[in-house]
Amino acid sequence: MTAQHDGQGAAATERSPGAVPLPTTVLFGAAYYPEYTPDPRVKTDLDLMAEAGFTVVRVGESVWSTWEPEDGHFELDWLEEALDGAHERGIKVVLGTPTYAVPLWLVRKHPEIAAVDDTGHRRPWGSRQEVDYTHPAFRFHAERVIRAVVGRYAAHPAVIGYQVDNEPGLHLFHNHSVVEGFVDDLRRTYGTVEALNEEWGLTYWSHRLSTWADLWEPRGNAQPQYDQAWRAYQARLTTEFIAWQAGLVRQLARDDQWVTTCVSYSRPAVDEWDVDRALDVAAGNPYYAMQDALAVPTPEESAPQGWTTTGTWSVVHSADRMYASKQAPFLVTETNAGPIGGSSTNFPAWDGQWRQVAWAMVARGARMVEYWHWHTLHAGTETYWGGVLPHDQQPGRVFEQLSRLGAELGQAGPVVAGLRPHAQVGLLMSVPSKWGLAFQPHDGPRGAGHSPVDETAYERLTGVWARAAFDAGLGVRVVHDRQLVPADGVARDPHEVAAELPVLVAAGLYVASDALLDWLVAYAEAGGHLVLGPRTGYADPLARARREVKPARLAAAAGVRYQEFTNLPSSVPLRWEGEEELMTWPVAARATTWADALVADGARVLACYEHPQLGRWPAVTTHEVGRGRVTTVGTVPDGETSAALLDWCARLDGAPVAEERRWQGEPSVTVMGATVPDGRRLHVVHNWSWEPATAVLPVAAQDLLGDVSLRAGDRLELGAWDVRVLVEVPATAGG
Repeated sequence: MTAQHDGQGAAATERSPGAVPLPTTVLFGAAYYPEYTPDPRVKTDLDLMAEAGFTVVRVGESVWSTWEPEDGHFELDWLEEALDGAHERGIKVVLGTPTYAVPLWLVRKHPEIAAVDDTGHRRPWGSRQEVDYTHPAFRFHAERVIRAVVGRYAAHPAVIGYQVDNEPGLHLFHNHSVVEGFVDDLRRTYGTVEALNEEWGLTYWSHRLSTWADLWEPRGNAQPQYDQAWRAYQARLTTEFIAWQAGLVRQLARDDQWVTTCVSYSRPAVDEWDVDRALDVAAGNPYYAMQDALAVPTPEESAPQGWTTTGTWSVVHSADRMYASKQAPFLVTETNAGPIGGSSTNFPAWDGQWRQVAWAMVARGARMVEYWHWHTLHAGTETYWGGVLPHDQQPGRVFEQLSRLGAELGQAGPVVAGLRPHAQVGLLMSVPSKWGLAFQPHDGPRGAGHSPVDETAYERLTGVWARAAFDAGLGVRVVHDRQLVPADGVARDPHEVAAELPVLVAAGLYVASDALLDWLVAYAEAGGHLVLGPRTGYADPLARARREVKPARLAAAAGVRYQEFTNLPSSVPLRWEGEEELMTWPVAARATTWADALVADGARVLACYEHPQLGRWPAVTTHEVGRGRVTTVGTVPDGETSAALLDWCARLDGAPVAEERRWQGEPSVTVMGATVPDGRRLHVVHNWSWEPATAVLPVAAQDLLGDVSLRAGDRLELGAWDVRVLVEVPATAGG
């Protein structure tokens, strides 16, 4: 059936982001594409979903050419059967806008909408997200299809929310109009070329501008100040695009329907904090290595992190980043159903691992766990990205495993929805520093002149501490720099943050304002334990090297300074200084990749390098300031050492022991804690191993999945790749 869009839809008043309450349970389901199925089988699929305990599906986001097969000619009714069937079975629907996959008729009529790459060529068609989404022709057609699709289904009772676009920010646009918009943005910011010359240091290499027309194009740029501004501008384009779509959807949506987008955190043109400002709830697509990559303890040698991550700690870190976007519960819009990565990457999960990862994400605040995708595709690029159903479309092992998980989430009910994850360590996240270190990485491939852009450099400095906290049994709260010190708002009270997060790690904080660096000092003076890592406090907001003693504005509080630094082509042993009664330092501790030539200036030395030259400089120092302290780690420690350092930080100065660290169990056992909305404490206990394990309960608890009452001191039995979900009960109730 055809329908000609008339621009009208279910009217709704404009509302502020975050005003829509989320469901009172954890949603569970998958992306569902009945339009991809070789033979119609909507009823069969939905019956199987209901059998598996699914409560949500995401639909419609990838097929603009199905919604609008020809210019202005809309086919809108094809999805109705799936939505009606979902509603009949109590399955909710998230409806996507299809703007990330452009129809070829639009490309043919408007080839100028193609994104231009850094070589100056239009991106060829045949993949996805090849479009410059700032182009007026694209915006016209995108608005039309959004209004058509949302207007058609906004009133449908199954639809609870919308996902606008999909994993935005894949490319940096070098289109002429985008570059000219960038120049206009610089003119508004700096006013004159003389001001820009001064701020960017353009005397260097004769780059001084005499007129705005002199500004060179970004594809030829080797200047870090230019790149910092260019990356920030590109991210703002993505944020504006998503906010524009959210505004359109809200004009048509019901008041009880929310709006989100799904973020892939490796995208170069997305600001993971800013993009969610105009949305009701944060959402992300965490993909991860399965099988033995999830073993705990974490192997020392692990694969580089990218759009898929490796290591159980990285799964938890992904969840913590999603929570951090709004400091609130989040949605998992896509994650592994089966093998992820293409025809040569076939590593499906071992039995139990889907449950483990899902419950880990719930423990860290997930309000929805949605798999990509329902049925494995029979054609197309992602033919070998495994779905819940395999190519024969018959329920198998994945279906059986997820059915158990669905039953558990249904049984746990609203108790596990809207959890606030426990955290003892704050991890400061800075998107501007991510950009700055991508352009001027601290390690990686060597070469004359400007190093190649390295999008993973920042993660190599911050991820080590996320892993360290996981290995030390400490919960992490990722906090963005602009959540602590907004550019146009009131900074958070350092006393309040020190009370909430007694340890705060600032590693790789390369690009930072004076106000943020001064706030970090105030945090330590207020009683917090500030941990500084390499590259922190080195550059200003324009990525210019600061003239102050390093670490800039932090040296006095840290009781340490440095002028030199060196890469470490191989690891260097560390020697511990003094006796620490609260910690056993690792015997085989090593420094890797980097060393600041620290000079103690009042700080106590904790560790030095075992090296004929580096040995004159401390590797780790600590210094009391005000009611707290600053510990400076001038290198990237190995996994065991970084975990031991955070363990020491968490126990120092009489800090209370976190409840999760009081559990006794084998090394493969982890405990993640959270607070239930009604105030009770929840503990998710994992065994990340093939070997059965036990854990001794320090508190009385109720097993939500087994409906069993447990007393303090009881032994909790865990099978291979197993997980248990416990809620504390008062000691008297526990016997």
